[in-house]
Amino acid sequence: MTKHFLSKSKLISGWQCGKRLWLEKKTPELLKFSASTEAVFAIGHKVGEAAQQQFPGGILIEHDQVLSEALRETEELLAKPGPLTLFEATFQTDGVLIRTDVLIRDEHDAVRLIEVKASTSVKEYHLNDCAIQLWVLEKLGLDVVRVDLAHINNQFVYPGGGDYNGLFTCEDVTAEALSLQPMVPQLITEMRDVLDGPEPEIPMGAQCTKPFECPFIDHCKGDQAEMPVSWLPGGRTVHARLEAEGYCDIRDIPEGHITSEVREWCRRVSVNGEPELNPNAAQELGKLGWPRYYFDFETMGPAVPVFAGTRPYNPQAFQWSCHIEYEDGRIEHREFLADGNGAPMRPCAEALIEALGNEGPVFMYTSYEDGVLKNLIGLSPDLEAPLQAIRARLVDLHPITKRNYYHPDMHGSWSIKAVLPTVASDLSYDGLDIVSVGTDAEVAFLEMIDKEAAPERATELKAALLRYCKLDTEAMVRLAHYLEGRS
Repeated sequence: MTKHFLSKSKLISGWQCGKRLWLEKKTPELLKFSASTEAVFAIGHKVGEAAQQQFPGGILIEHDQVLSEALRETEELLAKPGPLTLFEATFQTDGVLIRTDVLIRDEHDAVRLIEVKASTSVKEYHLNDCAIQLWVLEKLGLDVVRVDLAHINNQFVYPGGGDYNGLFTCEDVTAEALSLQPMVPQLITEMRDVLDGPEPEIPMGAQCTKPFECPFIDHCKGDQAEMPVSWLPGGRTVHARLEAEGYCDIRDIPEGHITSEVREWCRRVSVNGEPELNPNAAQELGKLGWPRYYFDFETMGPAVPVFAGTRPYNPQAFQWSCHIEYEDGRIEHREFLADGNGAPMRPCAEALIEALGNEGPVFMYTSYEDGVLKNLIGLSPDLEAPLQAIRARLVDLHPITKRNYYHPDMHGSWSIKAVLPTVASDLSYDGLDIVSVGTDAEVAFLEMIDKEAAPERATELKAALLRYCKLDTEAMVRLAHYLEGRS
């Protein structure tokens, strides 16, 4: 039998789904990572760098692209006596390769293994990850006396100055890693058996997105029905149940079979091929006064805080866009984008208070903006009164739209990106390149304010951020007009 070489990451992929491992090894050209997955990779890189700062004097084993060199350097360093701290130490045994985040050897040759994660708690797959590393190290004869899982402490408040002491919480998972040792050789054998066979026939299910979004989802969907049941709202559980009942196309589902009113509505609209707009939407909006503000934040919440006084993953507003509509039909646009000279949250809030005036509904799309306003109040308590006044004026367009409007092309989603093409075909997110989704905005802003960014690149990023955020609020204007029958 061919001995398939497996990295730790490949084994974790196989643990999630054998088909994913098979595709990663046999057809890597089909890999298709989503923007959110790419953002997770970037977060992991930043977290890893911050973790290394906690161990002064540690030696980084590089050679990312030439693993034989990484193996050689690791071996040479470990051959020298005495205490040692290594980052990305690389080991291989029995065809299994690992790279450890942090490996600490003391003067007695006892080894402490630290696995670093960007999450805020220990997850099941983290323990599998640690168990695989422990199995390899022990097979190579290292005396591993402790295994730690270092994860983000979301209560950490960054004091500034590059001081990240306290950013990580270390949990001793030695017992758990030891208890999982019998699983490791079994997993290795099972995954090699998978690779020796044809592409596994595994139906789509929860494993497609947990614990990670699979980069082969489009491949596994294959040739779908012309109007697949996945276009109905409800998520994978609902879709799987309908498919198990023999329904692949929405048009095959008989009237009355679906008990959910929302899904039955979407089924009917999809089958009829015509959108439905409830006049209640116009009545709801018609009760609201003027002027009307259509508002959207862009925020960042890095795992490794950038600005003093902030916590990991805590939403920090750095940009907003607002279209202001007056009763006579005039529309103005105002916007704010921080320049990176200091924390952006307070100047963002101050500009917002000035722009939104004292009366008139403030439209948002989903309640996210309300949460950001709460956070701004926490950061600037002296601005609580005007910010609370804005919160009291918020009107969420999302539930109004969801109660009253559905188009077959929305495919079970009421996100602004799904709704916009059906109400304003001349507006589109498709033409946006650098910033086309919210996660792009955070990445672009952090790059824009980086002191090492080239001026022309910073200018390009600024234009992309302004263009994206403006489109979000313009989309709300057009949606409100459509719901009121004014389009």
